[in-house]
Amino acid sequence: MLKKLANLHQKCFPNKPWSEQDFADLQKSGCEIIMSENGFIVYRIAVDEAEIITIGVNPELRRQGIATAMLGIIEKTIKNQGVKKIFLEVSSINIPAQKLYENYGYKNIGIRPKYYDGIDAILMSKDL
Repeated sequence: MLKKLANLHQKCFPNKPWSEQDFADLQKSGCEIIMSENGFIVYRIAVDEAEIITIGVNPELRRQGIATAMLGIIEKTIKNQGVKKIFLEVSSINIPAQKLYENYGYKNIGIRPKYYDGIDAILMSKDL
């Protein structure tokens, strides 16, 4: 699974691909991974809060509802585990992802200046 995940991550993020070891380390640190053939989501839970670490969809299949479906799966999964709030960070220049999250009920709660190699990160959250 980790090899497929690393290959898919490279398609999604060719400028900063994560290795199999990166994903193994995330799992060791307590992160969970949901993956399909064309998308993945990495998250972690801490008591009654969760954080989406990364989400990716095969670039050839974007805008077909895959990310929305994965958000629905993760939210249902973590809500059943007692999570009350979910957080994420998104690049200020990634407008399509920002729109996805806004359309799914996430609210802008702050900014991390220059978080992504000099680009601001927008902090978002959603009550479940």
